[in-house]
Amino acid sequence: MFKITALPTPQVRALQAGGPDAYGASPEHAVSKGAGNPCRHCLQNIPEGQEMLILAHRPFPEAQPYAETGPIFLCASPCKRYESTELPEILTTSPDYLIKGYGLDDRIVYGTGVIAPTDQIGAAVKDIFARADIAYVHVRSARNNCYQARIDRS
Repeated sequence: MFKITALPTPQVRALQAGGPDAYGASPEHAVSKGAGNPCRHCLQNIPEGQEMLILAHRPFPEAQPYAETGPIFLCASPCKRYESTELPEILTTSPDYLIKGYGLDDRIVYGTGVIAPTDQIGAAVKDIFARADIAYVHVRSARNNCYQARIDRS
């Protein structure tokens, strides 16, 4: 069994208040186009016409060669953090996703990366977690490599 882990609320609230992103810049403000603008906190598409933030995010505790940094979206207004073991809305809108396992050292564990069809994400994560050297899994866009969510053992 596993759980989907959205970005922590204190981190998101700091960004919504104008705090610096992974590059030390203030988040950009934009207007959502709806589908394709997934918030990494509530794990829902930001409704069309709603204000959103665009910022650089590094989902790792510190900079190191495997600590990928890339763009993400957040709701500009406070939203409720996603907490569930079910796949969220944002992981049902694409035909497939890039799934990768990471070790306790926050580095990619080679041989774990797979492009999984949406209906097979759970099975892919289960296969990766069958390895003892996996601490957590990232789900990323299969087309743009954008970070979507973290998956932890429950």
